[in-house]
Amino acid sequence: MTEQKQSRLAVVAGNFDKQEFEVQNEEISFEKYLEEVYKNPALIRSAYQRLWDMIKSHGTSEFKKYRKTFVHYNFFDDLDCPIFGLEETLNELCQFIRGAAGGYGTEKRVLLLHGPVGSAKSTICRVIKKGLERYSETQEGKWYSFKWVDLPTGGDDGIYTSKEDACPMHEDPLKLIPQNIRNDMLVELNEIWVDQNKGDERIYSLKADGNLDPRCQLFMDKLLKKYKGDWHQVVHNHIVVVRKTYSESRRMGIATFQPKDEKNQDATELTGDINYAKLPHFGTDSDPRAFNFDGEFCVGNRGVIEFIEMLKLAQEFLYDLLGASQERQIKPKKFAQVDVDLVLIGHTNNPEYEKLKGNLSMEALRDRTVRVDVPYLLSWSEEQKVLEQDYNPQKIRQHIAPHTIQIAALWSILTRLENDNENKLSLVDKAKLYDGASLSGWTEDSVKEMRAKFPEEGMTTGISARYVQDKISNCLSSRTDYINPFMVLNELKEGLNHSSLISDAEDKAYFSTCVDLAQKELDEILKAEVQKALVGDEDAIKRLCSNYIDNLMAYINDVKVQNPFTNADQEPDERLMRSIEEKIEIPEQNADDFRREIAAFMGNLSHEEKTFHWDSNPLLKKALERKLFEDTKDHIKLSALHTTGASVVDEDLQAKIDAVKQRLVENYGYNQQSATDILDYVGSIFSRGDTAE
Repeated sequence: MTEQKQSRLAVVAGNFDKQEFEVQNEEISFEKYLEEVYKNPALIRSAYQRLWDMIKSHGTSEFKKYRKTFVHYNFFDDLDCPIFGLEETLNELCQFIRGAAGGYGTEKRVLLLHGPVGSAKSTICRVIKKGLERYSETQEGKWYSFKWVDLPTGGDDGIYTSKEDACPMHEDPLKLIPQNIRNDMLVELNEIWVDQNKGDERIYSLKADGNLDPRCQLFMDKLLKKYKGDWHQVVHNHIVVVRKTYSESRRMGIATFQPKDEKNQDATELTGDINYAKLPHFGTDSDPRAFNFDGEFCVGNRGVIEFIEMLKLAQEFLYDLLGASQERQIKPKKFAQVDVDLVLIGHTNNPEYEKLKGNLSMEALRDRTVRVDVPYLLSWSEEQKVLEQDYNPQKIRQHIAPHTIQIAALWSILTRLENDNENKLSLVDKAKLYDGASLSGWTEDSVKEMRAKFPEEGMTTGISARYVQDKISNCLSSRTDYINPFMVLNELKEGLNHSSLISDAEDKAYFSTCVDLAQKELDEILKAEVQKALVGDEDAIKRLCSNYIDNLMAYINDVKVQNPFTNADQEPDERLMRSIEEKIEIPEQNADDFRREIAAFMGNLSHEEKTFHWDSNPLLKKALERKLFEDTKDHIKLSALHTTGASVVDEDLQAKIDAVKQRLVENYGYNQQSATDILDYVGSIFSRGDTAE
């Protein structure tokens, strides 16, 4: 047993990367650090500059939305915690960071993420913090601080209680150099920096302003006195430069602060407090050696500090933000202003933000705050991605029937939308438009106008993804085999009466109506899917669409169409076109208008650099599906799929049903039980005579 334990220990020890540990905890002399800085000036970047370079290092791509060009930042596609559908928000966020890195003014502001509960404000902060941790472990993202060594400890020459002391605010070693000498060095370093980044028109300038923290300044002053002003002797004998890596758990360059009960709040949590154990040794509470510079501002120096629910903080805490943002300084008790280099990020919900707007005494804070809205998603497919990251086969053992997550996501989106009665647009169609679908009579510009018409959608209306996640979790916890969309919709509806966030009766009624709308859309999806499974040929509808479009374009342009078999030119197939158009009740006298409408629709897609597919136009999609089903429906009656309660099923019919079920399993992702449920449900619809669809 002992040998086995030793063997396992050896395996663990063998997997520990000692060399990587030494790299991450590198210690060098101050002289070598200066040499490294002249080789790589990026070592002295500010917190915002390092953050911007981290985001930029993952690459970008451009995309267009509502005729406006946006930049997609790959950094936020984090595999562990991806952010979906917030491109506009992330563009605004990165624009703020880019401006702060360039020293254009936003580095003196507090970045305030504002939005409803569960809109990914905390997620954005978490991704930034985790990204910084990983980035600082790379060669490109490394940074350094310093520690004091061989400090005199005894007798009249004693400076401190121990021989070593790390810089409490992990400041840049360059700050050990007096500011006037440092300024000349920065001119040289910036010339090297620009030369290394030729071709980058947006390169920022490097700075290293400010004084040492009080304790390090005291050590420097006393040691300079000891060495009679020989600064070189001080840094040579008493300074070791140490590589640092960001770590929230180890409180290194990443700080997080959240509000507490007002009676328990203490401003020293931000700036540090007296070290009462050392107070008797140094005699006064104004001696920096008897002070712990371990407040969140000190911990987050040269990195980032996140203020959770920032506007719930007591006002004295918010006042501390004023100096930390505008002057880039903090005021520890009993000491002068201390310079800091911080990325200040707070987040808040709308009620607290409205209170801030109405509080005249906090006008200074509002003036130093840049608000970035983080709304709920209004894109159906993006909301689906949010849910899928938690409920996928790699994480969930139970089978989740197809369309379960899709319909849950649709319900979320519907709750966040407002009815547009003027355009007589259904809520579901509105959700499809917002998701980029093409509907007849709607252009990208008209969708943009509608979005502008309802600016509060996603900000003050709707349900967060957390509510949906809770209801899906309830379904999964009560079923050990599988869940389907009917179970989730039922859970969503029943949960409305028990949610602590939904108290308004009108909201409950509206959200309940959204469940019904999602159910109707699910019916359409399932009927179309079962019909496709009955046909059994996925390419058939594409061929039908291609044939229809070829004949339609020939008809509009008054030209012949080539027969695919004989290659002979012939008139457009009017019979084929009418057989499809009749499925959506297009009368013969309106056929020309419909065909021109489809041709114009295709032209608009081409102008917007989009590709036309058989399902791009909802009306044509419905017509093609009905036509294809009409051609193949004689294979089996849909009402026969509803077999619940039947005592005897014809063997031939059962074989056909089993074949359809198998296609649902193999081609559409169902398991045997969920496929049976879907077939029985769709069969019940048709057995009630609902065959018009």
